[in-house]
Amino acid sequence: MDRSSSENLILVNREPNGIAVITINRPDALNSLTRAMNVDMAQAFKSLDRDESVRVIILTGSGRSFCAGVDLTAAEDVFKGDVKDPESDPVVQMERCRKPIIGAIKGFAVTAGFEIALACDILVAAKGAKFMDTHARFGIFPSWGLSQKLSRIIGVNKAREVSLTATPLTAEVAEKLGFVNHVVEEGELMKKSKEIAEAIVKNNQDLVLKYKSVINDGIKLDLGHALSLEKERGHDYYNGMTKDQFKKMQEFIAGRSSKKQSKL
Repeated sequence: MDRSSSENLILVNREPNGIAVITINRPDALNSLTRAMNVDMAQAFKSLDRDESVRVIILTGSGRSFCAGVDLTAAEDVFKGDVKDPESDPVVQMERCRKPIIGAIKGFAVTAGFEIALACDILVAAKGAKFMDTHARFGIFPSWGLSQKLSRIIGVNKAREVSLTATPLTAEVAEKLGFVNHVVEEGELMKKSKEIAEAIVKNNQDLVLKYKSVINDGIKLDLGHALSLEKERGHDYYNGMTKDQFKKMQEFIAGRSSKKQSKL
């Protein structure tokens, strides 16, 4: 363990295989967030994004839940603080993070916890996990993207129902709707998340970063402009490659082909 907040509420573990794990560690309060925790989480993502030894980040929660949202006993401090400061905003830092982020979700991901899950690139959820939007129930206006992102993933009508009724969205239904990638037994949650992370680590890191970027930037555009963006970045990528890089690419492809043929 190489970094934690002074109260160990946000833990960061850099593993030697290029995978880092951020753990929201306030289990007695179902990992509800204070202002200080938000700042620490934002700084954790910022630090890991700069760390060239880190290739994939897994975000999870300790105890029974992923994150029960903002600690409402400290709501004024959280909502009326310097909320426009991107440096202390964990969701902004997650959206800026170049590295793939895998959310490992168990128990409840409520409101702010739901929004943090939405900021992940890939989601693995334990059976029985629930995503719940209680903004309308408690009179809290969304500001981390739930009102806009969810409808783009599961459809407008279903998103309206989830948010306006504050009805839980189960992991199993979320998987069917394309929001959650995998639903597993709780005991397999981190194993599955690390399997996905290890598969990403095996790939060309430069291309992984660029691929994530073009996907995430493209979904903000209409299809025509998104295709133009892909083509433009593709041209830039290949124009920037040296003859040696092209040679290594060809050698890699040739090596893969020979291995396949030897297995036949």
